[in-house]
Amino acid sequence: MGDTPRSQTISTKTQKIAAKNACELKQATPDPDCPPVLVGETSLVRIRMLAEREPDMVFTSLVHRIDLSLLRQSFKKIRKSDTSGVDEMTASEYAESLDENLYKLYRRLKRGQYVATPVKRIWIDKDGGEKRPIGIPALEDKIVQKAVAEILAAVYEPIFYEFSHGFRKGYSQHGALKQLRNQCIAQKVNWIVSADIRGLFDNIEHGQLRDIIKRRVNDGGILRLIGKWLNVGVIEGDTLIHPEKGTPQGGVIIPLTQKVTWHFSACH
Repeated sequence: MGDTPRSQTISTKTQKIAAKNACELKQATPDPDCPPVLVGETSLVRIRMLAEREPDMVFTSLVHRIDLSLLRQSFKKIRKSDTSGVDEMTASEYAESLDENLYKLYRRLKRGQYVATPVKRIWIDKDGGEKRPIGIPALEDKIVQKAVAEILAAVYEPIFYEFSHGFRKGYSQHGALKQLRNQCIAQKVNWIVSADIRGLFDNIEHGQLRDIIKRRVNDGGILRLIGKWLNVGVIEGDTLIHPEKGTPQGGVIIPLTQKVTWHFSACH
């Protein structure tokens, strides 16, 4: 699979409209430290359409899609709770100066100054008396992860199998059970064997995960962000550790990277 062009040709009319909006935006925000007035919202529809039309395409230019509008959308979509990460910042506190905070985050991303924060690990009870580790990222890491997850979902969603229901918009465990029941009836299945790989994503190699992502998304900026989250480390109590493998459960982007890993492992 070869590299793809950075973007499709944009019409002269569209370029003029974009230039006009950029000019108006610049005039409305003479102070570079002040967040600009947002015009419209980021749309990933064209990426999804291209991904549907070209299932073997390798996308090489996506990180520029993380703009102020997408960060705002991502903040709205992340799960809000009073539990905070290492940064001790809750969503409600962040929202008090939302425009300013998001704009500062956006500028750090554009300048390459964004630094991920170690993930706080807690343990929750499981059936049978066992415990499961959960990672709590810092709030801004959640926002950026959600933005990247939205972009990656637009690229990968069109190639996921229809019988793959986990962590997908419009899919649920109820739909999976219904599909399974219909298949059992149609094929006269009498036995179902359930199996699970213990600690699969606690042991996945970081290099292998990046290689799998690159089969479809070979964008240096996106890969660097994912690398930051993989290598930032985990804080448990007062101890900071840097696991050489595994992905911390609880990260916003983790379910999607797990799904991508499973998809390419299953079909290749």
